[in-house]
Amino acid sequence: MCVQYLTTINVEWVKTRFDLDLPPSTAHDVFPTYPGPIVLKSHNTGRTAIGLARFGLLPSWAKEETFGKKTYNARTETVAEKPSYRSAWKNRHYALALVDSFYEPSYESGKAVRTRIKQANDEPMAIASIWDTWTDPDNGELVVSFSMLTINADEHPIMRRLHKPEEEKRTVLPLRSELFEDWLNATPETAMQLLQLNSIPDLAIA
Repeated sequence: MCVQYLTTINVEWVKTRFDLDLPPSTAHDVFPTYPGPIVLKSHNTGRTAIGLARFGLLPSWAKEETFGKKTYNARTETVAEKPSYRSAWKNRHYALALVDSFYEPSYESGKAVRTRIKQANDEPMAIASIWDTWTDPDNGELVVSFSMLTINADEHPIMRRLHKPEEEKRTVLPLRSELFEDWLNATPETAMQLLQLNSIPDLAIA
């Protein structure tokens, strides 16, 4: 379960990979309810866009914005059925969250140690996510929010070392760069095929 990550500040990488300009943000160290940059694609116009979105998905029917404090990660095994996520999944609201690194707890020393995970080649990462829109009932503001998808990581050489020994090992899904377009253009069927450990680039503990 990823509850903290560092947004990318690598403007050149974003421009090279997506031909988009990284928007300025006041938050680099992101927790649920904080803003972070995501890339998404309109399936009506074919246009790819980038913007800041709230970490913690708010479905359209949520009563208040605090709902997003518990929807920052979505399990791939149930994302198509869970009420919080199924509309975003069905409507192909697939996004890439742009991060420099993310944190998970390691218990190899016998106690929780916050551990930073990065891509082995030191490039930023684009994490498979879903997004949705929510209208604030108090002021009518349209809020874009997102959740990072997670899969079982029992077989991953790095991620299986994290979390409590008795807990299921899980990981978010940074995608290999050659899969970025596939993810943004995915259907529910092809998206699920991409959510596999072999879609993740080489990772390292920072």
